[in-house]
Amino acid sequence: MSTDLKTEPAPEPGRTQGRFDGVLREIVMGNTLVAVLSVVLAVVVGSLMILLTDETVRETAGYIGARPSDFLNAMWTAISDAYTALFNGAIYNTNVDGFETRIRPLTETLKYAGPLILAGLGVGLAFRAGLFNIGGRGQMLLAGAAAGWVGVGMDLPLALHLPLAVLAGALAGALWAGLAGFLKAQAGAHEVIVTIMLNYVGYYLVFYALSKQGLLQAPGSLNPKSQPMPESVILPKLLGDRFNLHAGFLLALAAVGVVWWLLNKSAMGFRFRAVGENPDAARASGIDVGRTYITVMLIAGGLVGLAGVNQILGTATSGVTVDLDAGIGFDAITVALLGRSRPLGILAAGLLFGALKAGSFSMAAAEGIPVEIVLVIQSLIVLFIAAPPLVRAIFRLPKEATA
Repeated sequence: MSTDLKTEPAPEPGRTQGRFDGVLREIVMGNTLVAVLSVVLAVVVGSLMILLTDETVRETAGYIGARPSDFLNAMWTAISDAYTALFNGAIYNTNVDGFETRIRPLTETLKYAGPLILAGLGVGLAFRAGLFNIGGRGQMLLAGAAAGWVGVGMDLPLALHLPLAVLAGALAGALWAGLAGFLKAQAGAHEVIVTIMLNYVGYYLVFYALSKQGLLQAPGSLNPKSQPMPESVILPKLLGDRFNLHAGFLLALAAVGVVWWLLNKSAMGFRFRAVGENPDAARASGIDVGRTYITVMLIAGGLVGLAGVNQILGTATSGVTVDLDAGIGFDAITVALLGRSRPLGILAAGLLFGALKAGSFSMAAAEGIPVEIVLVIQSLIVLFIAAPPLVRAIFRLPKEATA
């Protein structure tokens, strides 16, 4: 008597890689409605967390059976006050006098949104070509260090100094990301692993430069920090010295227009999108996939590098540090996901996240709500975007048609 044991063959490495990339591509290129509903769900869950941290809500919950109206009123007050404070801190402050003071929150939102949009464009552009640029932190650090080195190390006229510093930063970010593209094209190294590892390499390279006299460290200092940026390389303020909004936001808007044209109107953009949809079909049609990988990572890194330039020459001009990226390199992934890797979508997502960042401080100051709740909301947005079936099930949406 014999028994036949049927076993499933082990998946081929290439096929497993294809499945992995297919899942990521589905997340990145998914439905816009799912992205919007992901934000709604994240806000709802964030509201529940606000209720859990509110003392009045917890107190009235103790006697909810006797007076449920107190509990319901406390819930409404906690949530409405929290999001009113968010609005006042991010868009228009109705609690102060004077138009200039009232619109200050909006200018702060735009200031925070600038680098998020630039870095989000860099991540989103790579997504459109089927690549996953997770190296935003390293690219921003190298770009900020390069721009800072030009700023403090060269004495040039304003007309040359600022453009050269911006160019140096963009070039540093481009080369750092281009290295991952080169390894992907020539050796098949997965860009997710390479870019993550390059984050650490970039961090320690900048830390070494900031700890070494004669490189970036401020003369006579023992701290890993450079000199403050001279006036000749600081991005000009858009609304005068009373506001912190600087020309970096205009740089972000210009980048949105350039990337939109690149993706939708240029032959290069067509190649990017073709490779992103199906690299095998693109290769069969005569597109050099390896060269496309290198090109798109160079451009993506340059965009992320501009985010680092935005920081060191506009927002954090007191000197280069290893914290100059301020988490933007990773937040950019969320911005690109929420914007569905489209330039205009990334613009909207960057503005949203800029508003959340600006408003979170107002929520903490006015209502005592932890700033971390906003970070949780941002994380939940990523969670729901990464689980389209869950969002569709919650809102009873029809399944997407499959080809």
